[in-house]
Amino acid sequence: MTTVDREVQRRHRVLTVVAGGVLLGVVDLLLQLGLPYPWANLANSSAVWAVGAFAIGWWLRADWRRSAFAGIVLLVVAVEAYYVAAVVLLDDSAQNLWSPTTLMWLFFGVLAGALFGVAGGLSRYGQPWVRAIAVAMPGAVLLAEAAMLFHRSAQPGHDSHYRTDSLQTAVIEVVLGAALILVVGRTNRVRLQALAAATALAVLGFAAYTIAGFGS
Repeated sequence: MTTVDREVQRRHRVLTVVAGGVLLGVVDLLLQLGLPYPWANLANSSAVWAVGAFAIGWWLRADWRRSAFAGIVLLVVAVEAYYVAAVVLLDDSAQNLWSPTTLMWLFFGVLAGALFGVAGGLSRYGQPWVRAIAVAMPGAVLLAEAAMLFHRSAQPGHDSHYRTDSLQTAVIEVVLGAALILVVGRTNRVRLQALAAATALAVLGFAAYTIAGFGS
């Protein structure tokens, strides 16, 4: 492959990551508006967005630096695309593009994009134990969010519809989390190791959700 070919390939990958971010943000808003619950909850799931960063790292097949950068770009673009779509479709204020809430989501996008982008890349390569942990990551974040939804639904002050929707979303996320591990893992050994790792990582993820203020 010539230097020119590599440069063209690099640009195509950058454009794909940016386009993926735009698609993630816009489709997320459209699905929230169009889907019934509990699926609308899933469309707006921060864990699903993290899985998106994992997927871009998995697709890129690059070193950890480029995988991290791709994950960050995907989620940062997705956040802004979401709010731009809300301005266009819902007549929301353009100030939402730089509001404190948006800045908070951009911050989380950088963290999650880097972490899950790297995990996506490492799920293909690396030492076996590293690969198993990387494969566990998308399942773990879904399990962690499911645990957070179970915890939140048990708190007083929520009506029965909210509890039902949250519990149904949590069940869907548990199933998706296990399914992702089975699909991404290339061997039964890696899958079993990843399932075990995902359980431990989900506990850490639940703690992170709680510290970030999502548990109430």
